[in-house]
Amino acid sequence: LAFCRGRVVRVPKGPLIRVMGTEVVIPCNVSDYDGPSEQNFDWEFSRETDFVRIVSTWDSTFTSEEYQKRVGHGDIKLRRSSNDAVELVIRNIQPTDQGRYKCSTPSTDATVQGNYDAEVQVKVISDGLSVSGSKARSSVSLRLSEGDSFKLRCSAITTSPEHTHLHVTWQIKGGSTWRDILSLTHEGKFHPGPGYEERYRNGDIRLDTGANDTYRLSVSQASSVDGGVYRCLVSEWVRGADSSWQKIQEKSVEIASVAIQRTDVVISTSNVSVTERDSLDLTCNITTDRSGIFQAEVLWYFSTSPDDTLSDAQVLLSVDRDSVVSDSTLISLSHVDRNSYRLLVREVDVEDSGYYFCQAAVWVPLHNGSWHKVVERTSAPVSVVVTALEPDYEVFLNASKTPKFSDDPTELNCRITNAQDTEANIRFTVSWYYRQRLRSDDVVTEELLATMDADWTLLLGDRSRERTQNGEIIFSKKTADIFSLRIQWTSESDRGDYFCVISAWSRHRNNSWVKSKDVTSASVSVFWATQDYTLTVEAVKLKPFFVAGHTFEMTCKVSSKNIKTPRYSVLITAEKPLTDQSNPNGTTRIISLNQDSVVRLEDWTDQTRVDGVVLEKVQENEFRYRMYQTQISDAGLYRCVVTAWSPGGGGMWREAVNGLSNPIQIDFQTSGPVFNVSVHSDNPTIYQGELADLLCIVTMEGMALEPDDMSFDVSWFAVRSFALDREPVLLASLDRRGIVMQSRRNGSSDLSLERISPLEFRLRVHGCEDHDFGNHYCVVTPWVRSATGVWQREPDIKAKPIFLSVKMDVLNAFKYPLLIGIGLATVIGLLSCLIGYCSSRWCCKKEVQETRRERRRLMSMEMD
Repeated sequence: LAFCRGRVVRVPKGPLIRVMGTEVVIPCNVSDYDGPSEQNFDWEFSRETDFVRIVSTWDSTFTSEEYQKRVGHGDIKLRRSSNDAVELVIRNIQPTDQGRYKCSTPSTDATVQGNYDAEVQVKVISDGLSVSGSKARSSVSLRLSEGDSFKLRCSAITTSPEHTHLHVTWQIKGGSTWRDILSLTHEGKFHPGPGYEERYRNGDIRLDTGANDTYRLSVSQASSVDGGVYRCLVSEWVRGADSSWQKIQEKSVEIASVAIQRTDVVISTSNVSVTERDSLDLTCNITTDRSGIFQAEVLWYFSTSPDDTLSDAQVLLSVDRDSVVSDSTLISLSHVDRNSYRLLVREVDVEDSGYYFCQAAVWVPLHNGSWHKVVERTSAPVSVVVTALEPDYEVFLNASKTPKFSDDPTELNCRITNAQDTEANIRFTVSWYYRQRLRSDDVVTEELLATMDADWTLLLGDRSRERTQNGEIIFSKKTADIFSLRIQWTSESDRGDYFCVISAWSRHRNNSWVKSKDVTSASVSVFWATQDYTLTVEAVKLKPFFVAGHTFEMTCKVSSKNIKTPRYSVLITAEKPLTDQSNPNGTTRIISLNQDSVVRLEDWTDQTRVDGVVLEKVQENEFRYRMYQTQISDAGLYRCVVTAWSPGGGGMWREAVNGLSNPIQIDFQTSGPVFNVSVHSDNPTIYQGELADLLCIVTMEGMALEPDDMSFDVSWFAVRSFALDREPVLLASLDRRGIVMQSRRNGSSDLSLERISPLEFRLRVHGCEDHDFGNHYCVVTPWVRSATGVWQREPDIKAKPIFLSVKMDVLNAFKYPLLIGIGLATVIGLLSCLIGYCSSRWCCKKEVQETRRERRRLMSMEMD
C-alpha cells in the first residue's frame, strides 16, 4: 500500500448536463500530496483533441487569448473552497462551452506518483422549462375572509431532450423573505414547509396535479398568516453518472396576492363600574366582512382574574348557531343584530366584580347541508367593578358602670347611631378590643377580646376565652343597636383602653353575607387609682414569766390599709434551736386558721399533745394562740404569719398582702442534767450469718436523777453507704413505755432491741447479711420528770455513727459445694468403669481362631 500511494486529482463523474444560460460550477480537489498545504490548479478546455488553457490559480498569464475577455469580465473564474480544492465557475454557459474540461495540479512531490490531472465531460442542452400562472402572466389579487378556502394554480412543462424531473414548490412572501408552504419533489414526494406540517396532516393544505401539467395549491381554513404574495417555484433536476440528482435550473412565477380579512370579537364597552343592585349591560360584537350565509355561536365567560384560561373561567350563558339560549334567572342573552349579542345581568352585587369576556365561533354551510366552523375568537376581558352600597352610621361607646376598686363590675355599651340606608339586607355585628395603657410612648397593639361573624356567632380571643367560659366576662346584645361588654369582677390587669368595631354585612343573591363596612368607636378608659396594700402584725405575750408545764399564751393584732373588706388567715410558726434534730430547717409550722375561720394542725406531730395547741379568733383583727403543758423542747421563737384576703370574682377570695409579726421567745431556765449519747460495738467487723451487737450508751452530767425520774425514746438508724451521702433508714425504735417497733425488712436477717440497763440499749442483728453493712447510729429523746410530777421532753440527741462491716466466710461458703462435687465425680467415675467392663465382657466379645504355627528354634549364624 505504501508503494501504491500517490497524488490523486478528482472531478465529478461525467457527463455533466447543464442548461444553456445558467451558471455552471465544476469542483476539483487533490489529495495524498507532498509539499505545501495550499495547492495550485490549472483548468483547460477541449472540444475535439487539443486543450485550450482557461484559468490558473498561480499564473496570471496562463489564460489563452480566446478566454482572456471572459476571464477579465468575471464570466469565468476560480473560487477556492479550501487549500486543496477549487471550483470552476462559468456564468451564462453556451453551447460552445460544451466539451471536456481538465483540472491539473503542478507537482510539489519529491517523486512523481499518482495522477496530476482529471477530466470531465460537460453537455449543454437548450432551455425547455416554462412556468406560468393559470390565466395570465400577471398575478391576481384575492380578498378573503378568515376561515375561507382558496385554490391557486401553476403550470410547469419542460421540453428538454434529456430525461429530467421537475421539483415544484409553493411559497408565500409575508414580509421580505419567501417561506416554503408545500413541495412536490423531483422524486415524487410531498414535503410541507416549516410551520405547515400540522395543517398538511389535517388536510387544510394540499397540492394536487392536474391536466396540462398544472399544479394546484388548496388552502382551507385560511387565517391571517395565510395573507401575502404566493409564487410557484419550479426547478429541473437530472440524474448524474454517479446516480445522484443534480439541479440544473430553477424558475419561478408570482401567482396571486391574497389578503385575509380577520374576524374579531370585541366587547363594545371598556372597563365598567356599576353600583350594587343595578343592571350590567355588555355587548359582544363580531367584526367580519363575510357576506354569505353564516351563523355565530357565542359563549359569555366570567373570571376573577384576567389571566385565567377558559377551563378556569365560569360559563354564564351561551347561544348556539340555532339561536338556542341556555336558561338563567338573573342573566339574559339576546341577539341584537346579525353580529351583536347582548348580555344583561340584573341586580348585580359585589360578587359579580371581575372580568367578562365572550367567545364567538362562525359557522358556514357546506354543499352537503352540514355546517362547518371556520373561525373561533375570544375577546379581551373587560373589567367590571361593582360598588357596594355602604350603609351610613356612627358608633358611640360609653361606660354604664366603672370600677372604683379592684373586683368591682365594669359594663360598656357600644351603640349604633344615625343609621341610614339600612334595609333588611343589612346586618350589624360587633368586635371588642382591648389596648393596654403604658406610661411611656411605646406602641401597644390591640388585643381582640371577642368578635361576631355574619350569623352572630361569638368568636373569643385568647385574652378573654377562659374568663368568658367561666362567666367572668359577658358579651351580649341588648337591643338591635346596642352591644354590651360586662366584666363581673374587674382586676388590675383589666385596666386599659377599650373600643368596639361595628361591621355592616350585606346579603347577596345566594343568601350569603359579605362584610361591606367597618366603623370604629372612640376608646373608653377603664382605670382607678390604686395604693399599695399595707399590713401590720403585732405579737404580745400575755404571761411574761412561766415555767415548764404551764400554759404559753400570746395574741396577734392585725391592722391593714387600702384593702377592701379584708379577712385574715393566721399561721403560727416556731423557730427551734439548731440543736433540735426533729426539724433541721429550724422553722416549724404549728397551727393555722384560714380566712373562713377553719383551724388546721400543720407540722404538730406530738400525738400525746394533739389538743395541746389552740388558735382562735378573738376579734376581726385579733387572734390568740395557747400551748398547754409546755415542754423544754418547745423553747424557741414564735411568730404570727398573717395573710390579708380581699373578695374576688365569683365569691372567691384573692390574696392581697402578707405580714410577719415580731418574735415571742420561750426560754426555760433550768439546772437539770445534760445527756450525751454514744454507740459502741465490741466487734464491728463480722462474717455473714453471725450476730452483731450494737450498744447505745447514754451518759449524764450535772445533777443526778433517780432512774424512775427519767426515761428515754431510742431509735436506731442505718445509712447504707461508706459515706453519709444517703437517706437514713429506720431500723427499730423503743419508746419510754418499752414498746418496740421494727420497720419492714427485705432480707432474712432479724433485729432485736432491748434495754439492758437504765442508760444502755442494745440492738442485735441476727444472721447478718451483706446488705446489713453501713453506718449505724441511735437518736435518743430524754424525758425528765419535774418536781411537780410533769414529764418534760428534752431535745433529741444523735450519736456519732459506727460503721458495721459484713464479710463473707470463704471456707464455709465453699465447703458444701466442694463435698457435693467430689461425691458426684466419684459416683460418675465408678458408674463409667462399670459400664465399660460390662460392655467389654458381654456386648463386644469376638471369637478369634488363630492358626497353629510350628515352633522352631532359630538357628545360630555360626551353624549356618
